[in-house]
Amino acid sequence: MKTELLTSPIDSLQSELLVVFAVNKSENTEKDAKAEPALLASDGAAAKAAADVLTLGDFKAEANETLLLHAPAGLAAKRLLLVGLGKEKKAGANELRKAAGTAVRFAKAKGIRSLAIALPENLDIASSARAIAEGAVLGDYDSDTYRSDRKDRSIDSLSLIASAANKDAAAAGLNEGTIIAESQNFARFLINEPGNYLTPTILGERAKKMASENGLKCEVYSTEKMQELKMGAFLSVAQGSAEPPALIVLTYEPEGAPAEPVMGLVGKGVTFDTGGISLKPADNMEKMKYDMAGGAAMLGAMQAIAQLKPKVKVICVVCATENMPDGKAQKPGDVQIAMSGKSIEVINTDAEGRLVLADGLHYAKTLGATRLINAATLTGAVAIALGQISAGAFSNDDEAYEKFASGLAASGERFWRLPCDDEYRDQIKSSIADIQNTGLTRYGGAINGAMFLKEFVGDTPWIHLDIAALAWLDSEKPWTAKGPTGVAVRSIFEWVRSYAE
Repeated sequence: MKTELLTSPIDSLQSELLVVFAVNKSENTEKDAKAEPALLASDGAAAKAAADVLTLGDFKAEANETLLLHAPAGLAAKRLLLVGLGKEKKAGANELRKAAGTAVRFAKAKGIRSLAIALPENLDIASSARAIAEGAVLGDYDSDTYRSDRKDRSIDSLSLIASAANKDAAAAGLNEGTIIAESQNFARFLINEPGNYLTPTILGERAKKMASENGLKCEVYSTEKMQELKMGAFLSVAQGSAEPPALIVLTYEPEGAPAEPVMGLVGKGVTFDTGGISLKPADNMEKMKYDMAGGAAMLGAMQAIAQLKPKVKVICVVCATENMPDGKAQKPGDVQIAMSGKSIEVINTDAEGRLVLADGLHYAKTLGATRLINAATLTGAVAIALGQISAGAFSNDDEAYEKFASGLAASGERFWRLPCDDEYRDQIKSSIADIQNTGLTRYGGAINGAMFLKEFVGDTPWIHLDIAALAWLDSEKPWTAKGPTGVAVRSIFEWVRSYAE
């Protein structure tokens, strides 16, 4: 999608589709209260064109509600689309992001290939422009890659309309939002790939290509290197697959960056997860191609980092493998020795993500990382705890987590911090090894996974993102397609950038 900033008056702008956002100014919270829709545009041309229809009361400016007007009077645009943001007091960047996605999805369904969006100038200009760009680019994504009857309805161009006085701030927001959303879509494309088209080796190749295009250093290792590093936990997951594993390492080191901190990004890259010998049920197993969503999020974040250039060094480690039930696969009851030297009793081979991350986190430390964040579709238990509204977050360091939490307003993503205090460690004690890879009871499953990972970070400030509940969307929303979401890309980027300020 080509994006551009325009300062043309709305009434003279020629466009296939002009989009203007609207809010409900009524402060009455009663269910049957009359709505007071008002357009957010820098001049009155759009409001005048929509005045008659607004008086009818059909359009209430509810969140993501749409109303299309053809040949709007007084406007050069062929069509005028009103998109609601909801109550005026609650309208902010996140509502704008969704509304922009809604506008793009609306246009795609109608076969419209270009649109112009009026920037509401009663809100922060840069953050609003960024949110609109993110919503529009994310809304343009569809997951029907391999359909033989696929019709490409991608949006060709998006114009953002701002006043001349706000041109610089709007341009900065538009550029940043486009880069971040394209990086998130890169992650989504990876997650959507079937396991036969995205093996660990191919994921490594995709990472190398992205790194080359964006000036990042990238090295991809396999079994021999992992054996040399004594990554017994990671290798134990890979040993049941005919496909070799891939240890993907990307480095971003901008000129002028301080020696510390060094940010360590670690992603689970299980390109297909059968559960191993502890085989998963057949129902919905096809979705297990998304078990590398954490690794994809890290690669997406690295693309955004490379283009937006925060002055902080970043090391990214993605641990890619398949988890298969071959005759050589590890068995429940096996004991594995991780790179750190810790011994692990494998109770359930379907708790494999924490095994690959154990070695990935330790390896990132040996490469010099002084702050760590990992992302993984680690547990179904996190969805039981939080539903499909918020992802889980854990940390051993309040300062590191506060920096992460402070970026959520900009990213618009929802994470909820869960505990991983030392009192929970008894749940992963093994009678034969240092620790075991599942809890002693079924309670606190997401916490048990976090406690396992905590064993491998030591005193290094660390954040664990359990994104299993939000990495895949089962049904389409007005602002986005069903399928992979690329969740955590924006939040990881904001966390990294917070250390460069």
